Amino acid sequence: MVKTKGKNKKKKLEKKVKEVKHEDDEYEDMDADDQTDQPTQQVYLPGDPLDEDEELVREESAYEMFHEAQTGKYVYGKNTRKFIKFILAGDPCLSFDILPDNLGTDRNQYPHTVFIVCGTQAEKSDRNSVMVVKMSNLTKTLKETSSDAESDEDDDDDDEEDAKPEFESVSLKHFGGVNRIRSTMINDRKIAATWSDTGKVHIWDLSRLVHAVNDSSVMAAYTRNQESPNALFTFNGHMTEGFAMDWSPVVPGVLATGDCSKNIHVWKPTETEWAVDQRPYIGHTSSVEDIQWSPNEQSVFTSCGVDRSIRIWDIRAMPSKACMLTELDAHTSDVNVISWNKHEPFLISGGDDGYIKVWDLRQFSKQTPVASFKHHRSAITSVEWHHTDSSVFAAGGADNQITLWDLAVEKDSEEKKEQAAANDNNHIENLPDQLLFIHMGQTDIKEVHWHKQIPGLLLSTALSGFNVFKTISA
Repeated sequence: MVKTKGKNKKKKLEKKVKEVKHEDDEYEDMDADDQTDQPTQQVYLPGDPLDEDEELVREESAYEMFHEAQTGKYVYGKNTRKFIKFILAGDPCLSFDILPDNLGTDRNQYPHTVFIVCGTQAEKSDRNSVMVVKMSNLTKTLKETSSDAESDEDDDDDDEEDAKPEFESVSLKHFGGVNRIRSTMINDRKIAATWSDTGKVHIWDLSRLVHAVNDSSVMAAYTRNQESPNALFTFNGHMTEGFAMDWSPVVPGVLATGDCSKNIHVWKPTETEWAVDQRPYIGHTSSVEDIQWSPNEQSVFTSCGVDRSIRIWDIRAMPSKACMLTELDAHTSDVNVISWNKHEPFLISGGDDGYIKVWDLRQFSKQTPVASFKHHRSAITSVEWHHTDSSVFAAGGADNQITLWDLAVEKDSEEKKEQAAANDNNHIENLPDQLLFIHMGQTDIKEVHWHKQIPGLLLSTALSGFNVFKTISA
């Protein structure tokens, strides 16, 4: 983000900022006097004060791609390479997961196509739904050089229609708000589990919905017949609602769920449904907030909760004795989220205290994190390791920030001095060396996920809607 300031009054300044951001061709037509009256820009960091004649605008050159999907709203920007919004749903979707596709891995060719599954949180329980969403024709939005822009000027009008992102969504009925949704693959079928605020956990086959967003004739039939597939399986054994949920990446179909009454249940697939051990895994003393299975051990998972603890479990033991390792005071308040590194024995955790902590499982008994970062100004609501780069992770917070980190970065003293001298904001030098990028613009961020098939692509959801973006540092 940058903050913009000028001589104009605030009302006129806001108009000028909007013109600079969305109407580049109008700026070129301005008189020289009008152009010199444009507002100045300065790097903004969260927590910086804003004067009355200042406002925040996105630094577009920092993004290779950026698109928004906002709830109940459609805005189509004039310069399609820079600013796109499109409608998603009338109710907020505060949890989502990225669906794998057959379009290839490690793909960098634009435009991109992504598939997600998400669940709504409507005011009335019977208005909720699970949606499969296909976002396609997601074009590169990195600002072109002046020479490129001049050479392409005659083609802008012809290309504008082709540059519009395309959007397809299809839903099924879900009774109760969706607290959390997670997907997996079982026998080539895309499956999703949902935590309902009614206290039930459902499992859904998404095959029909995925087929519908990829085939217009199937979509027409689905809509015409008002289809809504029933849940494959529903578990009523939790005593209250919950949020913690994760599918095993090692054993297809194995699921763990944790509720707000401190209980964890492990699900194992049978030939026709799921068998859920009625004996809960007991160790937490209050609400279980998140669960993560080990990426390489089929019997091990970790959990965190409101009791400030992080726990490591082994399901080969009896549920009452399965908690093998415990960090009782991992944070000074609720531990909201955890993520297990797929390549190194590391966990990251995020808490209500705003801290992000990195734990080495080889030294877990020492009860000391190997790294601790306090940049966010409010609760951490999402953390996720990069799927291939073992030193990189993303975090989201209730302070409306998404941050990207690289633990491998460590500047020497001379480099720090040079960077400090080059920055117009002296407090930038106080940022952690490992902090690579700050993304803002959403309100009340809930989840952020890396796309495993498109390097560097991130999707995030918040009360204000979805962002799909790739930074120049990704």
